[in-house]
Amino acid sequence: MRIDVFTIFPDMIGDFAGRSLLGRAREADLLDLRIHDLRSVTTDPHRSVDDAPFGGGAGMVLMPEPIFTTVEAVDPPRPLFLLDAGGRRFDQQLAEELAAADGFSLLCGRYEGVDHRVQEELVDGTLSIGDYVLSGGEVAALVILEAVGRLVPGVMGNAASATEESFADGLLEHPQYTRPAEFRGMAVPDVLTSGDHGRVARWRRAQSLWRTLRHRPDLIDARGGLSDEDRAVLDEFHLDPDAAHPPGG
Repeated sequence: MRIDVFTIFPDMIGDFAGRSLLGRAREADLLDLRIHDLRSVTTDPHRSVDDAPFGGGAGMVLMPEPIFTTVEAVDPPRPLFLLDAGGRRFDQQLAEELAAADGFSLLCGRYEGVDHRVQEELVDGTLSIGDYVLSGGEVAALVILEAVGRLVPGVMGNAASATEESFADGLLEHPQYTRPAEFRGMAVPDVLTSGDHGRVARWRRAQSLWRTLRHRPDLIDARGGLSDEDRAVLDEFHLDPDAAHPPGG
């Protein structure tokens, strides 16, 4: 998979993407990440990429010329997304869709935004990681790189990891435990040390449902509510869905 990132802070992207899973994926040629510095095409002594907005107002706006010039010079994989607070909300479903594609590209905004002609004529869409404002799109790009990159086949050592995580099937992930079996009087649930793999799987399913009911009931609603099978597995482990009130609720 090839992912291109356009930014005025290439080192910020490169440093993060050179570590951990993403770094190993790049070394193994599973992920072809290309980072493009928007300042590289500027010709003035200050390497300017921004200017004051027409009509007045606070802050500066990224100019269209360095963006168009850089993108057109490298012919990046499409779709090309502008990272913008008003864009489509990035979620696990979209991460999976992008991971299944051959590639895509990200354009990091900065300052007060990007000249609107970029959005109208150059990019294919806009993405947001949440309803809050950041100083630029680099942090959002890192979130997307991490979420998508780890789903690329071969990147994670255990392929099952991606299918057992939060949001993989519309639910939050079940609790995880490791050694020691007892720590400061807190014991690991007996079912996890029982060796009964079928019961372990059902317990994990019940816990995923329970956690989702408590913390993200909207996800249960989005699935059409609890099925008879869901209610049966909750009942097996004495978890009453009607008692799954959010913490503090």
